[in-house]
Amino acid sequence: MGMKFQIQRRVEFRDTDAAGIVHFSNFFVYMEQAEHAFLRSIGLGVVSELDGKKVSWPRVSAKCDYRTSIRFEELIDIELFVARMGSKSVTYEHKFHRGGELVAEGSVTVVCCVFEPGRSMQSIEIPAKFVEALKPYGNVSCKL
Repeated sequence: MGMKFQIQRRVEFRDTDAAGIVHFSNFFVYMEQAEHAFLRSIGLGVVSELDGKKVSWPRVSAKCDYRTSIRFEELIDIELFVARMGSKSVTYEHKFHRGGELVAEGSVTVVCCVFEPGRSMQSIEIPAKFVEALKPYGNVSCKL
């Protein structure tokens, strides 16, 4: 496995359900927040400009497996690494820990797309700038 990116987040009251635990849907929000923070940390963005065109990364797949619950005010560490990079898509793997205990694992697959005014979004090859920035965080099985 390549390098991993990690952020820490405190569970907020609004993240919890009537049982006082984090509602399952919030793990998807946490994964997206981690992805955005990761991209900013390597000088990229979830929306970028390339050759005068807007490039972004719509989701095509997302999943999360839960091991145990987490609650309001708990600190969680979210790890992210690039599990796979294809010619047009990237799959990010996420691991959620509370005090070293694995509480959930998830993944999100995104596709590099260009958005032009008046036209439908179109998938494109991942630009070299992105490939080079993501490469250190990739798994040895990545197609780079």
